[in-house]
Amino acid sequence: MTGPLVTHDVAAGGAWSVLVRRGRELRFTALGAGANLSCLIYAAHDRLDRLNVPDTLKAQMSARIRPPMVLMSDRGTALASVTGSSLDWHDALCGHSTDQHIAAFGASSYATDRNAWRRSARAGLLSELRKHGLGPADLCATVNFFSKVVVGDDPHGELTYHPGQAEDGDWVSLRSEQDLLVVMSTAPHPLATEYRVAGCRVEISAAPAADAGDASRLFRAESARALAASEAMFA
Repeated sequence: MTGPLVTHDVAAGGAWSVLVRRGRELRFTALGAGANLSCLIYAAHDRLDRLNVPDTLKAQMSARIRPPMVLMSDRGTALASVTGSSLDWHDALCGHSTDQHIAAFGASSYATDRNAWRRSARAGLLSELRKHGLGPADLCATVNFFSKVVVGDDPHGELTYHPGQAEDGDWVSLRSEQDLLVVMSTAPHPLATEYRVAGCRVEISAAPAADAGDASRLFRAESARALAASEAMFA
């Protein structure tokens, strides 16, 4: 069995981006307890078509991301399928942390803290987006892999963050259904009450082809339609 085609460790509190070809497995592994990976996904062929979190959740009747859900684009195509995970809950309700969130943990700068300086997910995501000719207008809702936020039963639907859901070694895998640009940050979740960060290992491998019995295809009728729409682009 061959190993990963690409392996990259995203430092704690850092950011990274990568172009991923269709038919690849993208595996994220937490490199410490309490990891959070805020992730943006764009279609590489048309970056105006990007991850649509509201449609992804609504179409699959869920308030969380878990296997075997499909991550859908603005145009209803499948960007990626969630093929496996050691956790059954990944947050997609809260977006990513901003400089205002991180400022609550106290002053920090590269001049005083060097590589340990505290950065928001937005700062890291924007830094990576600029490498691909994108900017603030291209920010959209993220999936926060490894984090859990539960909607309460109260009339206001209060969100409750569960800190430390992820342990060292927890993982989640995606199958790319089209060529993708994936942008990620390991900064804290926006509801975190302490600046606790952990790195994330990213491995890209060849993925087995999805057949008629694929779990993501059978999950919901909407999931199957999104996968069919992506497949039609490459027919």
